[in-house]
Amino acid sequence: MKKLLSKIALSVFVLGAAGFSQAQKADAKSKKILDAITENYKAKKNSYFKFTFGSGVNGQVTKTETGIYYAEGPKYKLNIMGTQQIFDGNKIYNINAEDMEVTIAKPNGSDVMFSPINYLTSYKKDFNVSYGGKRMVNGVNADFIKLTPVKNNGLKHVYLFVDSAKKQMVKLEQHGTNKDVSVIAIKEYKDNQVLAPDMFSFSKSKYQNYIVTEL
Repeated sequence: MKKLLSKIALSVFVLGAAGFSQAQKADAKSKKILDAITENYKAKKNSYFKFTFGSGVNGQVTKTETGIYYAEGPKYKLNIMGTQQIFDGNKIYNINAEDMEVTIAKPNGSDVMFSPINYLTSYKKDFNVSYGGKRMVNGVNADFIKLTPVKNNGLKHVYLFVDSAKKQMVKLEQHGTNKDVSVIAIKEYKDNQVLAPDMFSFSKSKYQNYIVTEL
């Protein structure tokens, strides 16, 4: 499960990123589209996504899971496959209901946070960005944008499919140099909701029967 969460963190939510504008090379059309999406997500108090995460090899998805994701600034909550991950702005909490285990850790410099704002700062400097025309994706006539790493980082390409009218992400495909593929498709999106005060908090009292490990 930890590996799955890492794969998702390394791929999803390119959608809220701050700044494709500083990519190594970005054509004007791609830059305009991505800047608009960035500003749209940043303007929201909070965001909610229901998504499917697919993974496989040789470009073919062989396994799909459904997840939900809440974000408010740098804080987030992710639920997928009976596992919950919370970042409260200070620590990451991985809660595994099946194994009744909780792991608590502070992110270090090598961690890729699930926050769209934090993760996509790497795209500003590490990828060339080009516009690839229109593609029909999940019933949406989406703009197709291709990201290609300027240096070897284990990725071959990242494909973004964008609903420019709504300024929202529709789908993301991450293709690795090892032929692994990860796909995130957004099924439902809401923003500026009234969230519970403890949405991004962790309380040990709720997990008294769990094994809690703080790293």
